[in-house]
Amino acid sequence: MIKKLLTFFVFCSIITVNAQYTPVINSNRPGFSESPYSVGTGVYQFESSIFYRKINATPTFSNPEALGLNLFFRTSLIAEKLELNLNTSLQRDKIAFKNIFESSYNKTGLSQFSLGAKYLIYAPKYDDKSKEIRSWKARHSFDWKRWIPHVGISAGINIGSFLTDFHERGGFSPKVGLLLQNEFSDKLNVVTNLHYDFIGTDFSQFSYIVTGTYNFNDYWSGFAEMQGIFEKYEKKTNIGAGAAYLFNENLQFNASVRGNLQQDEIGIYTSLGVSYRINRHQDKFVEIDEFGNKIENEKQVKYDEDRGFFGRMFSKVKKLFSKKREQKVDLDISPDSEELSQEKPRRERQESLVDVIAKEDKKLKKKATKEEKKAAKKAQKNAEKEAKRKEKERLKLEKDIKKEEEKEAKRKEKERLKLEKEIKKLEEDIKKEEQKEKEDQEKDDN
Repeated sequence: MIKKLLTFFVFCSIITVNAQYTPVINSNRPGFSESPYSVGTGVYQFESSIFYRKINATPTFSNPEALGLNLFFRTSLIAEKLELNLNTSLQRDKIAFKNIFESSYNKTGLSQFSLGAKYLIYAPKYDDKSKEIRSWKARHSFDWKRWIPHVGISAGINIGSFLTDFHERGGFSPKVGLLLQNEFSDKLNVVTNLHYDFIGTDFSQFSYIVTGTYNFNDYWSGFAEMQGIFEKYEKKTNIGAGAAYLFNENLQFNASVRGNLQQDEIGIYTSLGVSYRINRHQDKFVEIDEFGNKIENEKQVKYDEDRGFFGRMFSKVKKLFSKKREQKVDLDISPDSEELSQEKPRRERQESLVDVIAKEDKKLKKKATKEEKKAAKKAQKNAEKEAKRKEKERLKLEKDIKKEEEKEAKRKEKERLKLEKEIKKLEEDIKKEEQKEKEDQEKDDN
């Protein structure tokens, strides 16, 4: 039972965890999003996938078809909350040029190579409703604190100097990201990523990813994902779905299929992947009680999830009337037996005053997060207004220039007509003079 509970926590792209290190592999695949949690110290994790992408060629140069291998390496060497990673892809691209005629050629090489790091800065704590015995409704109601996300930040650098020409994108460029994760239940969680990539280059892009994952059982999970990429000259969107299978605590297989939309062209993206980790993690210390037993956090054990409605109801009623484990002392002392047996009780860690302080800190951080979001939203609106204002000014300037050109053309046309009229009048005057001279000459001759 304990083994099944441990394997329940982590499956594929987005995993429900309460610490950095988990007993089973914590993989981001097959999704494109990243959880704010790291893999933990002493863990060396490889997440690889074979992918194929195809879309119709767009005007000028484009990459309509690609087949490749992606590798994402993750480890945590310094601290539990800090993760270092490497992301690279080797792929064979079809480069096409489409204008009046269409031509293409193939090229093989690295399409991306980046080094990065991420850090978990905030992890909320949720109420344990299993301890609520006074109200069935309160015990089964939704915890609205689950709307508060786990928050992580990421940063890294793209190295494009040795990539293929089509993917180079200006050599070295930084990238930053905001990683959010909401655990709405033990089975459903949602990850949201915001990234600003290739900063300072002509190919800078802003992107978002929203991924929802649902755990069906101890081994299978599925996901749905939507990604949007905004570049200077185009917008890309893809919507995908997939599944992952947990083979053992260190090995996971996954697959996904996606639909791509780029410049009104629709394409497809498929991938098959495997995630494997080398686990060298060691706990720094083990806390024990006065009897030598390991002190563990109280956990909500859901052993009756697969029962029917009445089975779950009677099991919960049984909990209310079940007796607590008592200390047993054998007082039957007889001449034949002089032993006094006593079972050592186990103690669980109780909630400390640190949790009270953490709750106050959580309120302050929530307020600060709201203010930051409000400021970011206001800045975005101001930027949009400024862009609209500049666009209006440009259109007005173009209209004014067009009016001036039309006015100048009309003026020149009037001058031309006036000049033709004067020339015609001058010619008539000359004819009249010649006629008059001719008549005078005839009179003199007579």
